[in-house]
Amino acid sequence: MSQLFMFEKPLGMRDTLPELYEAKSQVQDAIESEMKLWGYQFMDTPALEYYDTVGTASAILDQQLFKLLDNQGHTLVLRPEMTTPIARVAASKLLQENLPLRLAYSASVFRAQQREGGRPAEFEQIGVEAIADESVSADGEVIALMVSALREAGIKSFQISVGHIAFVQELFLQILGTEERAQALTKFLYEKNFVGYREHVKSLNLSSIDKQRLLDFLKLRGGEEVIERALCLIENEKGREAIQKLKQLWDIVVDYGEQANLKLDLTLVSHMSYYTGILFEVYADKVGFPIGNGGRYNLLLEKFGKTTGATGFALRLDRILEALGELKKEVTTECVLFSGERRKEAFQLAKAKRGQGIKTLLQDIQGVRNIDEFTGQFAEVTFLIGKAGKGS
Repeated sequence: MSQLFMFEKPLGMRDTLPELYEAKSQVQDAIESEMKLWGYQFMDTPALEYYDTVGTASAILDQQLFKLLDNQGHTLVLRPEMTTPIARVAASKLLQENLPLRLAYSASVFRAQQREGGRPAEFEQIGVEAIADESVSADGEVIALMVSALREAGIKSFQISVGHIAFVQELFLQILGTEERAQALTKFLYEKNFVGYREHVKSLNLSSIDKQRLLDFLKLRGGEEVIERALCLIENEKGREAIQKLKQLWDIVVDYGEQANLKLDLTLVSHMSYYTGILFEVYADKVGFPIGNGGRYNLLLEKFGKTTGATGFALRLDRILEALGELKKEVTTECVLFSGERRKEAFQLAKAKRGQGIKTLLQDIQGVRNIDEFTGQFAEVTFLIGKAGKGS
């Protein structure tokens, strides 16, 4: 093992300097306020969970989990996402009467990276979970809330791609016959390797009609017209039911007036294996990865002893900041610059300003080498220098 440099950080970990921290706080506050307006209650869970509970139930790959042992020999993990810990809490403490729950969170999650490649191993998610509500209205609500939250954060241009994992599964099983063959083809969708998908389909031992159906499947992207085209491709009842739910969802989003941001993409699949129905990703300009994703997970809570459906979404704060670009820096802090003779007066003045809600910094002049450079960073500077009552 090579010697670590003095300032080296673990792979994928980053420092957050004051300017970025302030920008992140502003975005976070705007999103949290919007979620609260929609009736969602914030909660938190431990950063450390047991591997045998949250670790195994999570949809994150095992090799991406940060693992450690406690002093009793139990394997722990740093939480890799927030949906599974919240499902644990909801099943054990909050669902006693099986009433719908609207929960929200803002927390750091941890996923180990094989190679950093610019990707963080720790990042912040902010999201919601609508639990014990199996209606399509709940799916529509979380999508509409996500749209509203992104606008409040300052994101002007974005698109939400919506699909249904059950439609993909049923279509592939119907044509290919086995789970193994269906999963092999699904992998191309997850990797968004559509060239590889087409080549794989051409190599399959299928009729020309079935091959064409699998190739036509890639065209199921667009507006409401996609629904009719999908119904023409699928023959079994479960697959048709999935499409009908997407039709209901589209109508609900239309009622919210947010269909301009929505695109149906029935080729959409996710690495989050617990999704069972409607799922979605949101993309913004200038960012090459989704800034958020979500969907319905009707089986996850069964792992914690409760049989009920749920849906939700998570937004990536770091990617939202990337989409926003360079934020306009507002200089709002004032400064009271003082000499030793007027220290008490300076303390009292700063206290009074803070009492009025004004951000105020105190600075002894003896600690400043370049007065002009120092004072240039404040909205206003009050000089209390020299004898009391003779500020200059």
